[in-house]
Amino acid sequence: MSTHLNKAQPYALCLFRIVVGLLFACHGAASLFGILGGAMGGGSISAGTWPGWYAALIQLVGGTLVVLGLGTRVAALVASGSMAYAYFKVHQPEALFPLQNGGEPSAVFCWTFLLLVFTGPGALALDRLFAARTGGGRGEETGRGEDRTHEQASAVTA
Repeated sequence: MSTHLNKAQPYALCLFRIVVGLLFACHGAASLFGILGGAMGGGSISAGTWPGWYAALIQLVGGTLVVLGLGTRVAALVASGSMAYAYFKVHQPEALFPLQNGGEPSAVFCWTFLLLVFTGPGALALDRLFAARTGGGRGEETGRGEDRTHEQASAVTA
């Protein structure tokens, strides 16, 4: 059973990445353009206002890049950092726990994107397509790095 789950892991990670990125991009679009339910006040955020407009821009652009699997690790790192800032600067001063201070989405997005920094995009990502066309790159985005690591570990233990 675990071998089947291991084979499906890159595809499950891909689906996870797409869903999370889409949800994040929708937050940004709602804040920037007042669509999908709009910003908290029902409209859009005024351009250039700190920190809301910049946070919304990071959400829209970062979420879109994560959905596409393009520069996934960097986009996820920026997104994670922006959500950590949102939690500690905006929500945490109100109360300690996320359920009390309204910061649960910020906390969940922060940890979710941090996970993507370390796992990479999974299958079906533009990062993989570009790496394949340019000769593979460093290996971690194409998945070959993991295979080499497992082979090296097997050789060491054998």
